Amino acid sequence: MQVLDAVGHAAETAASMAWEILWALVLGFYLSAVVEALVRKDTIGRLLGDRRPKSLAVAAGLGAASSSCSYAAVALSRSLIRKGADFVAAMAFQFASTNLVIELGIILAVLLAWQFTLAEFVGGIIMIILLALAFRAFVPEQLIDEARAQASRGMAGRMEGHAAMDMSVTGDGPFWRRLLSPGGFTATSHLYVMNWWSVLFDIVLGLAIAGCLAAWVPDSFWAHLFFTGHPLAAKLWGPLIAPAISVVAFVCSIGNVPLAAVLWNGGISFGGVVAFIFADLIIIPILLIYRKYYGTRMAVRMFGLFYATMAAAGYIIEVVFAPLGLIPATRNAKAISPHISLNSDTYLNIIAIALTLVLVSRFVRTGGRAMLAMMGGPPDHSDPTAHPPSPT
Repeated sequence: MQVLDAVGHAAETAASMAWEILWALVLGFYLSAVVEALVRKDTIGRLLGDRRPKSLAVAAGLGAASSSCSYAAVALSRSLIRKGADFVAAMAFQFASTNLVIELGIILAVLLAWQFTLAEFVGGIIMIILLALAFRAFVPEQLIDEARAQASRGMAGRMEGHAAMDMSVTGDGPFWRRLLSPGGFTATSHLYVMNWWSVLFDIVLGLAIAGCLAAWVPDSFWAHLFFTGHPLAAKLWGPLIAPAISVVAFVCSIGNVPLAAVLWNGGISFGGVVAFIFADLIIIPILLIYRKYYGTRMAVRMFGLFYATMAAAGYIIEVVFAPLGLIPATRNAKAISPHISLNSDTYLNIIAIALTLVLVSRFVRTGGRAMLAMMGGPPDHSDPTAHPPSPT
């Protein structure tokens, strides 16, 4: 009975977290789908031909507009490299498309506080700069050439099909006319459902892990792990240990935000939370994909550089935000509330569910099921049915 009670407590806590963030997820994914419906992936590839500051800024901006789960972001970056994009610019795009996206910022504000959203976007820019400098200093061109050659081999991976799809709406006319056209409605519905589908497992896994940790792990454990009784040690230790926790947690994309909320309530430093969110791109399954895409030597180099720049960005955010008074004084993230109540979240969730039903209905009626079947692997260009249907 004690085991059943513990499982029930964890499940109730996870369900409460899911209810808290549902409307924010729907809003974020919808806005991302709208942006993606108007930005072609071929255009992205053409703009990332070098690693100059302007190109890296474009890569970050386009990455933020091309919202993806971590797996799809990795696959899309490889696709861009194969189309001629600079390797470093593609890495900047990859990072931005999973860590500087609309839905992530909304969820951070809902579960934690608006300061975390600001820190995520400022820290993301800092990390991209650090990453570009680190590649210049520690990655020889010969290794990049070897990685590019490896990437050119036709190996498939998780979300490869998702990365290859382009449902953007072409044509003339103002933004709203294209968006509200039948083609725009269809493209938005397809992108919305596919983005949900690509991260659903990660979100569920993240909520499950966060629910278990919030319900089962005593506060004393977190206090000892994060040195909460020693403020200076906590600030130094947080950004260093946070990426390691992410690596072994196997949670990526938005799914790691509920876990970040649990860690924040447990006493990890502000910079540690930032580094933890960034580290969704170095979890073990993705490290194995790097090895497959770019070779062992580059995968090892990427892990080291990613880890170092994630931690460094966390430290910089801590140092910059503290004197500005931008670090929350309390640790009251919503993720630990085990109850669902009738409040503003409930009404927002009802609207979000209604919007989802409309988009899913359009998705199903316009060939959406075939699109889902294509997401697990690259399109078969010999089969005309493997290509995305025209958004009409």
